[in-house]
Amino acid sequence: MSRFSFKQYAPFAILMIVAILALFTPLLPNFDEGKYSAADTAFILIAAALVFLMTPGLAFFYGGMVHRKNILSTMIKSVVAAGVITVLWTVVGFSLAFGDTIGGFIGNPSTFLFFKGVNSGAPHLQGGADLTIPLSLFAVFQLMFAIITPGLVVGAVAERIRFTSYILFIVLFAIFVYSPLAHWTWHPQGFLFKMGVLDFAGGTVVHISAGMAALAGALVLKRRKSHLEHKEVPPANIPYVLIGTGLLWFGWFGFNAGSALSAGSLAVSAFLTTNTAAGAAGLAWMFFDVARGKKPSVLGFCIGAVVGLVAITPGAGFVSIPSSIFIGAIAAVISNLTVSWKQKTSLDDTLDVFPCHGVGGIVGMLLTGVFATKTVNAGGNDGLFYGNPAFFITQLKGAVIVIAFSFIVSFVIFKLVNLINPIRVSDEEEEIGLDESQHDEKYSQGTLLVEERAIYIEKNSPVTEAIS
Repeated sequence: MSRFSFKQYAPFAILMIVAILALFTPLLPNFDEGKYSAADTAFILIAAALVFLMTPGLAFFYGGMVHRKNILSTMIKSVVAAGVITVLWTVVGFSLAFGDTIGGFIGNPSTFLFFKGVNSGAPHLQGGADLTIPLSLFAVFQLMFAIITPGLVVGAVAERIRFTSYILFIVLFAIFVYSPLAHWTWHPQGFLFKMGVLDFAGGTVVHISAGMAALAGALVLKRRKSHLEHKEVPPANIPYVLIGTGLLWFGWFGFNAGSALSAGSLAVSAFLTTNTAAGAAGLAWMFFDVARGKKPSVLGFCIGAVVGLVAITPGAGFVSIPSSIFIGAIAAVISNLTVSWKQKTSLDDTLDVFPCHGVGGIVGMLLTGVFATKTVNAGGNDGLFYGNPAFFITQLKGAVIVIAFSFIVSFVIFKLVNLINPIRVSDEEEEIGLDESQHDEKYSQGTLLVEERAIYIEKNSPVTEAIS
């Protein structure tokens, strides 16, 4: 009989306790349906589903770029956030992000504890304009953002982080980084919101926070053995990367257009700026590689497109469609150069999360400060390009605050997790691969058999025999 281990049983025990406590949440009737717009409700339901699709899309995107022996472990780390964050958001996360404000820094955890009253809540947030959709729909739309954000961090710590430690990181990151940032930026009483910082769909809350957490994680976990030995790790499955890019691009329409929170012209504008920036960035990355003596690559276009999606996110509903071409192109070039710089250092950010999401998010926030215009969104502001340098300074201050907060708190979280449970796998487990050592599973035996058969046919073909 195996010995009792508190660490082994703790996750299951905590989940069961939460499940039992959930039974005692007071039930309230649904809010008057006549207060809502049917068109807006249908649109945001679809947008929420599109944002959720980005999570498996991210799993394919990351899974295709790691070593074959780490594909499953990388993919599950993105997808498992859908379970962890869903429960956490329902219990306390939504309250921390959008509950009654405590000094503009955090929401009251008791406001929507266990989603108490979310289904019957008035269609507005404290001190904000009325929503035309149910508060419960707003909550689930925001949940999809909360799910994908810690999943983004996976790319920086892939191939060496212990699965159980990663689960603990997700929980602490959501409570102490994501929820406060969402409150600061999107709650009507949040201090960045009141400062005048504009972030349409998550340049700060999602991408800068994930990028800085990725940098912190890479520093805490240190370098992989293959990185120390300067071994090139070829992508395991580039078609996976292409599929992941397509799913991310498709889902991003819900991410950005849905952030208009209504089915109107602003959503259409955000949709178009999103698509335009992604296309421009994919081309810019690929053509910039060619200009530097490389060949045009599938990976290059895919990574560039995602950088463009990241960069346009904060300004999607504030900048014009022509401006989005410049934003996508310049963000791709800057991120490309950052990746090149990173490769000359000892920083082991496995899949370049910091250069792509962190730097891409920063560029997007600053360029929103340059190209935002009230012509597109009367509720926004005019940027530097339209004669308002003060707004650019506001965006710069907001970005600096989020960069510092996200990095420092994430670094502390990674250190704390390491004290509770070793965060890095052993050298032997890293050598075996995390699929087998962490999950007792192996990737795609079918693929291996197909490859082995192809090699056998090639070796035994008449042409080969004739040459022999």
